[in-house]
Amino acid sequence: MSKKYDARGVSALKEDVHEAIKKEGKGLFNNTFCKIIPDILSGDSDYCNIMHSDGAGTKSALAYLYWKETGDISVWRGIAQDALIMNVDDLICVGVFNNMVMSSTIGRNKHIIPGDVISEIIKGNNEVINTLSDYDINIFSSGGETADVGDITKTIIVDSAVFAREKRKNIIQFNLENNDVIIGLSSSGKSKYEKEYNSGIGSNGLTSARHDILSNMYSRKYPETYSGETPADLVYCGKHLLTDKSELCENIGKMLLSPTRTYSPIIKKVLDKHREKISGLIHCTGGGQTKVLHFSNNKRVVKNNLFEIPEVFKIIHKDTKTSLREMYQVFNMGHRMEIYCKKEVSESIIKTSKEFNVDAKIVGYVEESSRNELIIESEEGTIEY
Repeated sequence: MSKKYDARGVSALKEDVHEAIKKEGKGLFNNTFCKIIPDILSGDSDYCNIMHSDGAGTKSALAYLYWKETGDISVWRGIAQDALIMNVDDLICVGVFNNMVMSSTIGRNKHIIPGDVISEIIKGNNEVINTLSDYDINIFSSGGETADVGDITKTIIVDSAVFAREKRKNIIQFNLENNDVIIGLSSSGKSKYEKEYNSGIGSNGLTSARHDILSNMYSRKYPETYSGETPADLVYCGKHLLTDKSELCENIGKMLLSPTRTYSPIIKKVLDKHREKISGLIHCTGGGQTKVLHFSNNKRVVKNNLFEIPEVFKIIHKDTKTSLREMYQVFNMGHRMEIYCKKEVSESIIKTSKEFNVDAKIVGYVEESSRNELIIESEEGTIEY
């Protein structure tokens, strides 16, 4: 998959990006999931500022495809959630929950993306903000920008940025210790705050998932949904239609479009109880299950009790015959949030997650090592990174 991923013009591990930014300053703390800077706004030495930007990525091309095929314009609300939650759930990994200010940036090809789509995206943002406010997670929209950039965007790209101000003492730094356990929070199922079953796909690996699962018919009907530089044999080379049935979702299209789940209500409650016992939080996005290697600092991370692989990833695995080693580097494969903590609080954390109808369990542990190591026990045997 890694070679196919590169040939499609994307990167799961973003090696070139990490190389480009390796000399950039790390901010106030050496090892936090998001960069933390001084409180520039007010100059208060007890506070800090955090700003993060991300988006729905190529999932918006999939939403476009589904909308054109089915006429269901509501799928764009999920794209708004993807763009917002990819930011919010990164911020919760440094312990930030309240008074986030978000700005939405949309770049569209006005020839094919009408104002009705923009309206659905705005409604989607408002729905997520309103849902999270019920759990005392406050996000305030500051507006944003919709740019008509048809010369450089074939369809639409949906991004957002989130800003927050927090006390420095509340920031979660990543500091793994020997014998820490890893609690995984499931990416699939139907949580207390979700309207329908979530496949667990999130917003990573959608270029691969879309092309490897869906029929080549879509390449002929919708050439605007892919890059002309992508080799023809890697464009929509699967066997499924968007409307094919899936076991747990309405159809294959809705399975791939499941909005990115937020874990913020759960993590807020966990940190309220156990902040001092938490060694770090990982949002398993770019890099999938290997994301922790950016933060583990000469520890051996062993994941030996992972969740059963959700349907969406089983389909990708079966249809593409891609090794699990590569899939764990691209997709979350069953859990998208990890809590590294002391074992004595693990039972309480798992109970808290299940109160929100999100399955959770100990998926592994941490050991001392002379270098960064990750070991995954999989159906295909032991995988080492």
